Amino acid sequence: MAPPKRMADLGYKVFSGTMILLTLYGGYLCSFRAYRYFQRKEQLKLAAENQTETIIKD
Repeated sequence: MAPPKRMADLGYKVFSGTMILLTLYGGYLCSFRAYRYFQRKEQLKLAAENQTETIIKD
């Protein structure tokens, strides 16, 4: 069996690695959500502009 210090170092590296991966994944999810939010906002703006143009034409 490995010495306790080596096991602690290995455990720390594994834990740190998983935290880095979780942070990167969280950043990906957050940026994807923000991208979808702004895309949806733009679509709603265009739909509102098109709707007012058709009302004005009538």
